[in-house]
Amino acid sequence: MDKIPMTPAGHAALEAELRERQQIERPRIIAAISEARSHGDLSENAEYHAAKEAQGHNEGRVAELEDILSRAEVIDITKLSGDTVKFGAHVTLIDEDTEEEKTYQIVGESEADVRSGKISIGSPLARALVGKKIGVSVEVNTPKGPKAYEIANVAWR
Repeated sequence: MDKIPMTPAGHAALEAELRERQQIERPRIIAAISEARSHGDLSENAEYHAAKEAQGHNEGRVAELEDILSRAEVIDITKLSGDTVKFGAHVTLIDEDTEEEKTYQIVGESEADVRSGKISIGSPLARALVGKKIGVSVEVNTPKGPKAYEIANVAWR
C-alpha cells in the first residue's frame, strides 16, 4: 500500500472528523432510523429512506477516513529547512505574466484547499515545484494553458 504524506495538522483534522462521524453522527443516524421505523410501513417512509441513505454516506466516509489514516505518513515540517521546495514548504511564487505574488503550502491530498493556500503534493503545480530552488522559473500546464512562475521564497513554518 502506498503511504499518504500529510502534515500533523492534516492528520489531526482527519482524526477529528473520524471521531465526529463515529461518536456523534453514527448514533444520531441510528436514532433517526429507529424513529422512522416506529412510524410503520417502511416501503413508503421517506424519513426512513433518507436516514438509511445518510447512514450509507456516513459509513462510507468512515471507511475512507480509516483507510487514509492507516496509510498516513505524518511529516513533521518543523524539522525541515532549506531553499529547495519539498513537502510542507510554503512557496511564494511570482506569476511571470502578471507579476502577481501568491504563496502556497504543499500538503497531502486530503488536506489540500487552494482557497486557503494549500496545494496537494500530487497537483501539477506542486509536481513542477518540488526539487526546485529559489529564483528558478517553472512552467505549469493549467486548464487555461501554460503558466510560468518564478519561485521567490521557500519558507518552513
